[in-house]
Amino acid sequence: MDINQWLPLAAVCLLGAMSPGPSLAMVIRHTVSGGRRCGYIAAWCHTTGIAVYAALSVFGLAIILLKAQLLFHLIALAGAGYLIWMGVMSFRQTANKFELNSSRDAVRSSPTDAARDALAISLLNPKILLFFIALFSPFVQSSHSSHGVLVMTPWLIDGCWYSLVVTILSRAGLLSWVRRHNRYLDWICGLILVGIGVEVIFSTLF
Repeated sequence: MDINQWLPLAAVCLLGAMSPGPSLAMVIRHTVSGGRRCGYIAAWCHTTGIAVYAALSVFGLAIILLKAQLLFHLIALAGAGYLIWMGVMSFRQTANKFELNSSRDAVRSSPTDAARDALAISLLNPKILLFFIALFSPFVQSSHSSHGVLVMTPWLIDGCWYSLVVTILSRAGLLSWVRRHNRYLDWICGLILVGIGVEVIFSTLF
């Protein structure tokens, strides 16, 4: 794959990573509640899930999974349920912070929490398969394409993008300001997660 083929691929992967959604909300929430370390863990665990779907798409297993509609729907519903659960947890964190009225006593994210949520939010989203199948199909059909490059490109771009978000957000002054106002961030994250989860359920069942 030459540079002229790779640049459009990289651009689409970057736009996909930059689009606001539950992944961004999850990375921001763990960075704010757990600090830079949790943010980086969330970023790179999330991109590991992205790489899994990229590999499935490149090596043809995605086509098999998409033909098994029941399995596809079960994974989609499981992912939607997890998104809604994460949203409810965001609302509960807001309630706890309101009652305690102390950022020192507020519920804090752990590295384990960050890794679990990041992996789940990417691996339980089979719609990523559709994205990669559409994106990779012209390259996979070409004998000149490197399958390794196809897998590594979204992995690296997704991880670097979310790492940049964590780095910017975790600057001392900005992070302190966000933590003083993170009650509103938790509500926003919760609404995004619950809303997308409900939308996935309706789009899967109806």
